Amino acid sequence: MRYGISILGIIVVLFLAWLASSNRKQVKFKPIIIMIAIQIILSVLLLNTEYGYIIIKAIATVFNQLLEYASEGVSFVFGGMANKGEAPFFLTVLLPIVFISVLIGILQHLRILPLLMKAIGLLLSKVNGMGKLESYNAVASLMVGQSEVFITVKKQLGLLSKQRLYTLCASAMSTVSMSIVGSYMTMLEPKYVVTALVLNLFGGFIITSLINPYEVQSSEDILEIQNLEKQTFFEMLGEYILDGFKVAVIVGAMLIGFIALMSGINHVFELLFSISFQQLLGYLFAPIAFMMGIPSSEAVNAGGIMATKMVTNEFVAMLDLSGGDYHFSDRTLGILSVFLVSFANFSSIGIITGAVKSLNEKQGNVVARFGLKLLYGATLVSILSGIIVSVVL
Repeated sequence: MRYGISILGIIVVLFLAWLASSNRKQVKFKPIIIMIAIQIILSVLLLNTEYGYIIIKAIATVFNQLLEYASEGVSFVFGGMANKGEAPFFLTVLLPIVFISVLIGILQHLRILPLLMKAIGLLLSKVNGMGKLESYNAVASLMVGQSEVFITVKKQLGLLSKQRLYTLCASAMSTVSMSIVGSYMTMLEPKYVVTALVLNLFGGFIITSLINPYEVQSSEDILEIQNLEKQTFFEMLGEYILDGFKVAVIVGAMLIGFIALMSGINHVFELLFSISFQQLLGYLFAPIAFMMGIPSSEAVNAGGIMATKMVTNEFVAMLDLSGGDYHFSDRTLGILSVFLVSFANFSSIGIITGAVKSLNEKQGNVVARFGLKLLYGATLVSILSGIIVSVVL
């Protein structure tokens, strides 16, 4: 029964993506089937084997050590602000983003990261049936973030067709930036965060192959990575430190606004309808949660968290999941955790549109026109990742 629901869920997700396809006759199903098989194999490897445990533990250890290093700087500047035994979210979860941002900057400056992104992208292009640029962009989105990634392909933005531009933007919304992965690991189990990163990478290719199929001519598939303006090492450090701090402050501000707004809306709905807004959304998303393999007894609460993520952002939903008074089974926690690790929410439409528009106004307007379709596709990616995990848990 459990596997039957999961298989049905995969079919439904693929069908929903196919319904929104811009050219159904051009869809290539062979790469899609191969990538779903790869997703299942990687999920089994990461979650159900000794080798997977070793990989996850190693990655978690690295990030835990990075967070410890980051806490040294945070404690020096903000030490004494919190009462003993307290751990303010901004200090312990958001500010470490600054340090991880610096590490990414160093890897960029030493040309290690661009080389790695290009190599993995070229390898992926052999599997997904897409162009080299699309494959590189998906990896780069994971490494440097959903807005910064467009700077690396700045020269090619103005030359891209609407179809190729959609794929690039969809990858940016389906993945998350490595700079905030450590923050996620303080709220969710690291094994689910790492698994989601891998699944979403392939899931983005699967869904865009259905929604947005097209052929890339070899003459058009030139991967030319933009070299950023040459900086000294310390200029680079200053830039990435400030960028990381901006991200931490922006996320903090969004959390204040969204959590306060959600609290106010819930209160109003409880007064008027004797049900919170989040519970109402939970009922709407419950069928999706059930399709992902979550038991019917937990589907409404799970649906509420899923809806919260899409309406606000993943941080608000993760805080709700980790701090709320829920009694989810371990399997449901795993499925929900994987679903939450992506940028698939309404605010990302504005972020991606703004990023592209700042580099090419014409293409930014194109992105704005298919913004809702971007969110639709990225949400299907998250649902598909949750279903794949439900098969192996």
